[in-house]
Amino acid sequence: MTAHEIDYEIYGEEMQYVEIELDPQEVVIAESGSFMMMEEGIKMETIFGDGSQKDTGFLGKILGAGKRILTGESLFMTAFYNEIIGKRRVSFASPYPGKIIPIDLTRFGGKFICQKDAFLCAAKGVSVGIEFSKKLGRGLFGGEGFIMQKLEGDGMAFVHAGGTMAEKELAPGEVLKVDTGCIVGFDSTVDYDIEFVGGIKNTVFGGEGLFFATLKGPGTVYVQSLPFSRLAGRVLASAPRSGGNSKGEGSILGGLGDLLDGDNRF
Repeated sequence: MTAHEIDYEIYGEEMQYVEIELDPQEVVIAESGSFMMMEEGIKMETIFGDGSQKDTGFLGKILGAGKRILTGESLFMTAFYNEIIGKRRVSFASPYPGKIIPIDLTRFGGKFICQKDAFLCAAKGVSVGIEFSKKLGRGLFGGEGFIMQKLEGDGMAFVHAGGTMAEKELAPGEVLKVDTGCIVGFDSTVDYDIEFVGGIKNTVFGGEGLFFATLKGPGTVYVQSLPFSRLAGRVLASAPRSGGNSKGEGSILGGLGDLLDGDNRF
């Protein structure tokens, strides 16, 4: 498997986008909805699955595309081709505040595991598949379920992390405990499992969930400070209810404080 070699540059701080430079006949594949802009001379085409050469024949393409349903993604992806002589650029944006992480798959031995909605785009030739959990506890309580995304190949891929991203290099046998929703992705050499928090007070009143994700080295781990599920939960908790009431976080006086400080425009 030989992926196209692409050059790139990442712009922005909190709301980032990645600009990819395509040589003639080079191709980049992207998740539906991530496209931002492109220069004239680039052709956009909707394809089944990821367009890699891993799944050959009609049945193979159908199975490859069908796997994406299990990760909650669309059957289709979008390919962007540079059809003219000369370099052309196409850009893809992150879906919510956070960081875009470039993943050189050759650095990870040709395989990288990430959460289901982390993938943004990649060079053509990178296979975007699924990784089933082999451990029952991890599948039931791991936050990401039995299925995660698997990126395979020898090219560049780009994943997205919410908030601020932390990169941790784990030594052999070193263990890192992480909130289950904060995992972005990790090296295939990292052992991933679930550990019960323990303690009645922690379980009932801790507010941090019942389980940790335990990541055991060696390998690289990427952790995000603001998973989208946590961001969405906070927004929903603060949204006006059907009766017009909100959580009132704008003031220590709650809803009365909103009236006093004028924070009642939304």
